[in-house]
Amino acid sequence: MITIRPGTRADIPQVFELVMELAIYEKAPHEVTNTPEQMAEDGFGPNPLFSLLVAEDTETDRLIGISLYYFRYSTWKSKRLYLEDIIVTESYRGRNIGRRLFDATIEAAKQTGCTGMMWQVLDWNEPAIGFYRQFGTRFDSEWTNCHLDL
Repeated sequence: MITIRPGTRADIPQVFELVMELAIYEKAPHEVTNTPEQMAEDGFGPNPLFSLLVAEDTETDRLIGISLYYFRYSTWKSKRLYLEDIIVTESYRGRNIGRRLFDATIEAAKQTGCTGMMWQVLDWNEPAIGFYRQFGTRFDSEWTNCHLDL
């Protein structure tokens, strides 16, 4: 039995395990500088920076997926939900858990008055690109990602 529910501070250790699993899949675990402690503060402290949905296998009490998102503002479109990561642990892929998390994230966007959702996907991640195509996603080739590390 898989349940989709809002994440809690107590979920953060397992959430961080899923984040590391994604980093390994993307061949970049060395780039992770975040910690479970920082995630707990950032998500559940006095000024939360993100929201979290989790997929839990209720038979094992194990988190097997997450959707981590936050809100951003567009001068052209107003409030938008930015999906930072959607992760399903490898052994549970192909069971519609990603779809359920994505649908729940769409619902969260609607319930909070967002005009749409945005996210990024690596150009080599064909399974993810194929997944997003199912939703009628518009892929944007006009914009270049910019980063400034401080």
